[in-house]
Amino acid sequence: DVRPQELERVAARAPLGALGLASSGRGSRQDDWQGTPLYRPVVTSSASFEAMGHAILIAGTEPVDLESTCEFEGVRWRCGERALLAFRYWLRGRAPRCQVPPVAERWPVAAPCRLGKQHVGAWLVSNGWALARPGGGYEKAELVAREARMGVFGSPE
Repeated sequence: DVRPQELERVAARAPLGALGLASSGRGSRQDDWQGTPLYRPVVTSSASFEAMGHAILIAGTEPVDLESTCEFEGVRWRCGERALLAFRYWLRGRAPRCQVPPVAERWPVAAPCRLGKQHVGAWLVSNGWALARPGGGYEKAELVAREARMGVFGSPE
């Protein structure tokens, strides 16, 4: 038998480690990317698409001409078509977020776009499916893709 008058409340002990502590939560940091989601995009070149009345050219990139052919170890292949298809397959009907000015409806506009946290232009150029526009910020990514023989700089397989 214990009498309530004999009990004493003491402070909780300090945690033994950080493992049991509550975290601040996943995704607590807000993403500051402001953009318009463009649903049902239709790829028109290796660096452009149309969606919701907008014609978007991915900022900082140059598309590979659809009729382009490339040569790799003596083999010629239709790299322009492959570049367009690579972009189409990567986008797969998902909705990229683009920074589109409100007055740009129905006019081609160069805009930075993201798909999730991935910059679309960075993905295209670093994988060799688009060229870097001079001064567009992707020159180093194109150089790496050329050296690694990726996309249009590499094998047709």
